[in-house]
Amino acid sequence: MPSKKKGARKLAKRAKHAAPKSGAARAKRVTAPRRASRARQQPETLRLRTSSPGFTVNDIHASVAWYRDVLGCVVIDRWERDGKLWGATLRAGKVEFYLGQDDWRKGSDRPKGEGFRVYCATAQDVEALAATIKARGGVLLHEVQTEPWGERDFAIADPDGFKITISQSR
Repeated sequence: MPSKKKGARKLAKRAKHAAPKSGAARAKRVTAPRRASRARQQPETLRLRTSSPGFTVNDIHASVAWYRDVLGCVVIDRWERDGKLWGATLRAGKVEFYLGQDDWRKGSDRPKGEGFRVYCATAQDVEALAATIKARGGVLLHEVQTEPWGERDFAIADPDGFKITISQSR
């Protein structure tokens, strides 16, 4: 006859296997094995995971409205000072755009957006995205086209002339 201690351990073991697993425990069991780490080049190079452009704009209200209503971004933060809007963070997927009101210290006539372009990649259908942006009042710098390397993209400029190219990932 088994001892009470041994029987209790068997019952606990059965209960452990029969009990539903928590989400974390379940996820742990099905995750892929970790890749063996490779030796890194020395000195180690910079490795970034995201990039978030920040634009100084002439009219923060118009720019927030354009990124939200035309491009389709979501406002996730507003920066206010003394009850006045000075900036905002807008998100589209994993990309964030930071917009800040120009304080005019460098002059009110300085050009914006010249010599600068943001390239964004999406898994979405760029034909449909371009059509939606045009239907919302956006003006494309170029229609959807196939680049020599095979990607399909289109380009648009925000109210201050900052250029954004959106390409469809293969």
